[in-house]
Amino acid sequence: MTKIKLSKVDTRAPKEFDKEETKNKTIAILQELDELQNGLFAEARHSVLVVIQGMDASGKDGVIRDVFGSLNPQGVSVASFKVPTEEEYGHDFLWRIHKAAPQKGCIKVFNRSHYEDVLVTRVHGLCSNSLATKRMKAINDFEQLLETHNNTVIIKCYLHVSHDKQMQRLEERMHIPRKMWKYNEKDFEESRLWDRYMHYYEEVFDKCGDIPWNIIPADQNWYKSYLIADLLRQKLKALGMKYPGLKR
Repeated sequence: MTKIKLSKVDTRAPKEFDKEETKNKTIAILQELDELQNGLFAEARHSVLVVIQGMDASGKDGVIRDVFGSLNPQGVSVASFKVPTEEEYGHDFLWRIHKAAPQKGCIKVFNRSHYEDVLVTRVHGLCSNSLATKRMKAINDFEQLLETHNNTVIIKCYLHVSHDKQMQRLEERMHIPRKMWKYNEKDFEESRLWDRYMHYYEEVFDKCGDIPWNIIPADQNWYKSYLIADLLRQKLKALGMKYPGLKR
């Protein structure tokens, strides 16, 4: 397996991609996803877990809104994982994650995820390399459990934003009224740790790649949404779902 080096991966769409044309393609994909989701819910044989990881201001909230916001809310939900509560600290690190896993027929989106416990914790020296290695093995086992025992399709996406674009977006939160609610001074402190984050993300891609990661260029929101919508469409179509017949 070729190791992913984020510095070698572009954060923007290839030049041949036209913005308006791609946005129109995304609209068509979302219309198709509406029918695919309906089949997923009706058949209730599979579930889908979409893991969205990325640095601050990589656009996690926006892509969740733009791609999943048009789906039937009866069959899609979002779980956000912040600093663990006192109760969560009292359990193993996957306890709160497993509780949020999707039931059959449903799509669950993780806004940040179990990977925070081998990323943020390591950047800040709260998790040793030996403990991180054990946790990453547990993560692989957990994802395999979901796949094999609950027919869960797992789509893992890293929103690959450039450092310059991240800083631009963070600064916008200080000046644009509709974005000010997102402002957090600590985001700038985290941004200064960029190289450490990149290092640990690359290790996660390498050691937790049994289910492959999708590196999503995230400097342009329209391209990011297109890629994730298309990924979801491909995965759902591959299930070969059929509507159940009349119940007798």
